[in-house]
Amino acid sequence: MLNSSTTPSAKRTALREALRGSELLRFPGAFNPLSAKLVQRHGFEGVYVSGAVLSADLGLPDIGLTTLTEVAARSAQIARVTDLPVLVDADTGFGEPLNLARTVQTLEDAGVAGLHVEDQVNPKRCGHLEGKSVVDEATAVRRVKAAVDARRDPDFLVVARTDVRGVEGLDAAVRRAKALVDAGADAVFAEAMADLAEFEAICSALDVPVLANMTEFGRSDLFTHDQLRDAGVRIVIHPVSLLRLAMGAADRALAELSGTGTLAAQVPRMQTRAELYDLVDYAGYGDFDSGVFDFSLEGNRS
Repeated sequence: MLNSSTTPSAKRTALREALRGSELLRFPGAFNPLSAKLVQRHGFEGVYVSGAVLSADLGLPDIGLTTLTEVAARSAQIARVTDLPVLVDADTGFGEPLNLARTVQTLEDAGVAGLHVEDQVNPKRCGHLEGKSVVDEATAVRRVKAAVDARRDPDFLVVARTDVRGVEGLDAAVRRAKALVDAGADAVFAEAMADLAEFEAICSALDVPVLANMTEFGRSDLFTHDQLRDAGVRIVIHPVSLLRLAMGAADRALAELSGTGTLAAQVPRMQTRAELYDLVDYAGYGDFDSGVFDFSLEGNRS
């Protein structure tokens, strides 16, 4: 009803178990708690919280302007409503290694299953844009070690993201990924791979799960889940897709409302009142307190 039916610890354990299997784990990005409930309803294996989505939701570019407090608050809201493990974009860790240690423990307290930390220089850039810079290997390794050492739950997943591919090429990215695994990373987020062959190369070079980012309008083609699985990828995120779809629909609807003065033609594309109430489990609250759910939708337009 109010919260997930399972505990953060159980979600982390379940994610670890799933990663020991052979199936691809699919993590669509949720832009709010309600969309996270939809992700679970449609049978996905996890929920992703994107830094790009959170910054956009605040009307900011994705250049490291969001704070740990903002990220942790939204992550906690999302983790609260879903039984799925939640993976969070922690950017560069919100500071130096000691800050990163605090980031890990704060996100543990938020109830998420794991985070990824990247090797970009601040101010960071979207991983699929030009103009990125990466820190040296020693700095990147210190970030990962700080995250691993700080966690209190050994099942909390620490994913090391490397943006080296877009700066120095594939061979350098493989070398960097190996160093991050040696530092204790549980998985590697290989950003901005050019094609499936590059995913295959990095997957075959590592003995930990590899995460692929299928973001629209980026450097990578939008490979299917079957293609990624065959290449050896174990986790795929679709970070901004739901936000892009929702904002595109909102933009078109507002244009129509401004032009015609009505949204009557858009109603068939809207989530109905009944669908919304079902998603938030209005009836479940009524089972707890009959004074809450004491109405009927009879007579409402479907």
